[in-house]
Amino acid sequence: MSDETTDETRHSVPFRAGFVTVVGRPNVGKSTLVNRLVGQKVAIVSSKPQTTRNRILAVVPRPGAQMVLFDTPGIHKPMHEMNRRMVQIAVRGVGQGDTVLWLVEVGEPPGPGDRFVRDVLVKAGRPVILGLNKIDRVSRPDILPAIDAYRGLMDFVDVVPFSALKGDNVDRLEEVLLKHLPEGPALYPEDFLTDQPERFFVAEMVRERILHHTRQEIPYASGVVIESFREEEGLVRIHAVIYVERDSQKGILIGRGGSMLKTIGTEARRQIEEFLGTRVYLELFVKVRSGWRESEQVLGEMGLGDKA
Repeated sequence: MSDETTDETRHSVPFRAGFVTVVGRPNVGKSTLVNRLVGQKVAIVSSKPQTTRNRILAVVPRPGAQMVLFDTPGIHKPMHEMNRRMVQIAVRGVGQGDTVLWLVEVGEPPGPGDRFVRDVLVKAGRPVILGLNKIDRVSRPDILPAIDAYRGLMDFVDVVPFSALKGDNVDRLEEVLLKHLPEGPALYPEDFLTDQPERFFVAEMVRERILHHTRQEIPYASGVVIESFREEEGLVRIHAVIYVERDSQKGILIGRGGSMLKTIGTEARRQIEEFLGTRVYLELFVKVRSGWRESEQVLGEMGLGDKA
């Protein structure tokens, strides 16, 4: 064997590529973390639980590695068919990943919801990394007891405290995630970001503005369906329907003289134009459909079909 071959072999580092499923209870910061790791916004974020309804695949390219993240809905007790399918998507995502990142909030002790997540993870049999998010909200001496409390639930291949919002220790978390990826070739082309279509992100941007401007039951009782997405020269025309369950909810979403709907539409249009890189004509309609969260048709149009 020549010296050149020996030197090449000694310094070669195998490429790593694999899927990491991000799971946890609602509102623990899964989408905030995914956006930070990707380096751009692929998932909407709000302070309200159950913001994420669909599984979002996002590719994170790094030197010598390609990490594919599954951002999943928060695992919770479902009250409607929509929620049941959201939980089903999250549970199924656990089985699709090579590794699971279980996110918890460092200031919250383990509860029944966490034990349910633990049971799902144990059954799946995948390596699990525990991520304790929101360390910016607690004092440093509180972090170790939180780690010990969760270590009592199951065995983890690694434990990393961090803050997705502030970025504290996220670089360490990324190192750990990359270390646990299997060796193998890239799974997607270099310029591939996500498997979701443009329509999905447009609907999510409208829904994010609804989450931002409304309170009480409306964020959970509203859903967005893109009925028309037509590309013209220098312009995209989009017609979207916002479903609600009661006339009173429709009145709140429209607002006095249409003010609320205009605000939602204007802010969403600006985001969509930035996302698509072109001018957008966005028309929003609010329709009352009692029990839409139980409707096979509507859930299917939102990407929450039974096979989702």
